[in-house]
Amino acid sequence: MKSAVETLNPTRVRLSIEVPFEELKDSLDAAYKKINQQVTVKGFRKGKIPARVIDQRFGRGAVLEEAVNDALPKFYTDAVNEAELNVLGQPEVDITELKDGETLNFTAEVDIRPAIEIPDYSGIEVEVDAVEVTDEDVEKSVAQLQERFASTSPVERAAEDGDVVTIDLEAKVDGEVLEDGVASGVSYTIGSGELLDGIDDAVKGLEAGGEATFTSQLKGGSAEGKDAEVTVKVTQVAARELPALDDEFAQLASEFDTLDELKADSRKRLENMKQYDQATQAQERVLEKLLELVEVPVPEKLLEDEVQTRKHNLEHHQLGQMGLDIEKYLEIQGKTVEEFDAETREQAVKGIKTQFVLDELVNKEKLNVNQEELTEHLMRRAASSNMSPDQFAQAVVEGGQVPMLVGEVARGKALAVVVEAATVKDTNGEVVDLEDDEDAAAEEQAEESTESKESTEA
Repeated sequence: MKSAVETLNPTRVRLSIEVPFEELKDSLDAAYKKINQQVTVKGFRKGKIPARVIDQRFGRGAVLEEAVNDALPKFYTDAVNEAELNVLGQPEVDITELKDGETLNFTAEVDIRPAIEIPDYSGIEVEVDAVEVTDEDVEKSVAQLQERFASTSPVERAAEDGDVVTIDLEAKVDGEVLEDGVASGVSYTIGSGELLDGIDDAVKGLEAGGEATFTSQLKGGSAEGKDAEVTVKVTQVAARELPALDDEFAQLASEFDTLDELKADSRKRLENMKQYDQATQAQERVLEKLLELVEVPVPEKLLEDEVQTRKHNLEHHQLGQMGLDIEKYLEIQGKTVEEFDAETREQAVKGIKTQFVLDELVNKEKLNVNQEELTEHLMRRAASSNMSPDQFAQAVVEGGQVPMLVGEVARGKALAVVVEAATVKDTNGEVVDLEDDEDAAAEEQAEESTESKESTEA
């Protein structure tokens, strides 16, 4: 076999491959054997039909077609390996010449990873938000905990903001009560915004036994999106009572003995959260600066596949779980189809470039992934997928996705190397030490930017 490579553009090549006919012998033998098992010829046992009879009865062309289809993948793979190409996706194959007993010539056009030159990235500088936890932040955190331990007690007065009312609802459209528009004993906190628009104004001022009617657009059900006449009847008004913020509350709501200890722990938790957010912000901004430094051509077919994958995942997985379609989603987002398409394409381009650049960095820096790092990453992915580590690991192995996880960890390490070399300052001008949160945030950033890209390429 002889092969030659023609570069069509930085991301696509054409392989021209010449195969002497004698190298098709194994595939021809396999073709005769396969046809032997599929056909019946009177006077011959199944599987024992001579080759000349198959040629006479079914045509030599059928045999050649079967043999060529069997041989092409092997010769294509040999040519790719010989040329040391890093191919993407499936090739477009064209048989240019097939002479029985002489030669098989064919071409294969395929996308390849572009050659990327990683420049010196040590001069990258980015600014991130400073980690500042105020007394107000701590008080808000403790107040949220206090809300979780609130109690309610019935009161004989008109309903007010913050009260919990028990209500019966009846919705009519065009004067007809909807089958799914009746509900009884619904508990609702006034001002929470969890039910229909207009319900807060309707129930405020009502005592137990009072009712009101208002018009609201239905958010779900058989008449979703239609205006309905809603009658609401209050059957009970209850006031919410918050526990006192004291040492007794700290003992009730936490493992601490005093309120001061609870507040100190809340402050520490908020600081940890903001430090992690700061690390993530640093990853994102360093990555953006890095991509600006590198020229990365993007294969057009790979890009189109990635765009379609992102749209499919959004429509059939994310939106489906929320009970939305793409039209409703765009309405909520306030975007046109054209704006959505442009945004999706931009995200796809960034995802592909990110993977190409970080993979090149993995090779350049000779980064490896050990078992401990892979296990730690698997644990994080399992938690984010609401699966046990064992369940997630089994799904990964069965789906053949272990290389994908290894790639995510390696790219995370590559990004961490760049961040370590960069200068990161906060908005106060202080140099930020990201060592504690750097690796986890880098892996998450690399995973987020390239996850759907992996599935497209596969």
